[in-house]
Amino acid sequence: MNWHRYFDWVTFGAWVVLTVVGLTAIYSATLGPVSQFLPASIQDNFFKQAVFVALAGVGILFIQFTAPRTFEQISYLVYGLCLSIVVATLFIGVEVNGARSWLDIGGFRLQISEFMKIATVLAVANYLTNRRDISAVRIGTALTATAIIAVPAGLILLQNDTGTALVFIPLIPVMLFLSGLPRGVSLFMISPAIIGYLSIVGWGWGLLAAFGITLAIHLIQKQPWLTVASLITGMLLVVAVNVALHQVLLPHQVNRIEAFVNPEVDPRGAGWNIIQSKTAIGSGGLFGKGFMEGTQTQLRFLPEQWTDFIFCVIGEEWGFLGASLVIITLLILLMRLMNNALHIKNPFSQLVFVGAATIFFTHVLVNLGSTMGLMPIIGIPLPFISYGGSAFLANSLFLGICMNFYYHQREITVISKAR
Repeated sequence: MNWHRYFDWVTFGAWVVLTVVGLTAIYSATLGPVSQFLPASIQDNFFKQAVFVALAGVGILFIQFTAPRTFEQISYLVYGLCLSIVVATLFIGVEVNGARSWLDIGGFRLQISEFMKIATVLAVANYLTNRRDISAVRIGTALTATAIIAVPAGLILLQNDTGTALVFIPLIPVMLFLSGLPRGVSLFMISPAIIGYLSIVGWGWGLLAAFGITLAIHLIQKQPWLTVASLITGMLLVVAVNVALHQVLLPHQVNRIEAFVNPEVDPRGAGWNIIQSKTAIGSGGLFGKGFMEGTQTQLRFLPEQWTDFIFCVIGEEWGFLGASLVIITLLILLMRLMNNALHIKNPFSQLVFVGAATIFFTHVLVNLGSTMGLMPIIGIPLPFISYGGSAFLANSLFLGICMNFYYHQREITVISKAR
């Protein structure tokens, strides 16, 4: 068998480009002139990341030669194992930046919540494709699938890792919709995020979103109970956001939210991160200032510039062209995953492809939105680029599983037809 003919070179190529860009940016952000302002532990980040890149490369290649049915067969076992470790981490985990989501294993810190994403997608895909009607229309099926996703999200939220927990939420409407959930119900499930976001900008925008989404749901679904539920939920959410902003949240929490809408309100406090990140990206111009020549980066104005704000380093040092290369490569990767989902005729594989694309897209959307000041700063890394060994390894293995399905597409198509 000519294995190279069936290998997913497009996905692998995108992974290589993003990895090289990430390592280059991490090097600049930790070992450039800025290193004089950083502790030795941070200066070691480049070398730590390089180790995980090597491990991930071996893992991706190893996965290609694994029987594709293996991932379906072990999905519940892996889910249960990861869930148990997440629970254990609540008690014996190491706290980093306020989140107790790390385990010390042989000198390495492992964030098991990153691997929980893979386990959750595999488990939900297995559950939904093994229903006899292969449909999420039945309320019991939908609720069970939702619970499989919501339980780990809730546990990770208890670890005080809000960013990672939020990544799980989009999986619920997306995977249920693809398994048969009506479009109107799917829109209703994602409406709180839209209405809540716009309510932060202004209560008028929140009300407009609530009425607009309710009208759309009515036109799509034409079910009175769903229309009424949507309107009531939207109105209550607008009220809840405004009550929270003015009566529940602490002053520093309100400042962070208000700084998202208008960073100049507190330029040296809550608005500092957004102002510095936008300044760095904008100052890069068309071609950038050059490798290790970014003033915002090398003078240590950027917060967490090797993780959550690494896109600012790229924008400042490589300019619009460099930033565009990153965004285009990410889009190619996402489009490739969705295209493979459309062409591989196996329900389990299709859901895994879409689950992976959803998780990666959420990371990209929130990370870029935060660095550009379009969304509140939540703290989510940019896939394959930001520093973080656990995240990089987990994302790479997830991509490896998707590449495995592409590599074995003829085999899994035959299995699907046999069912």
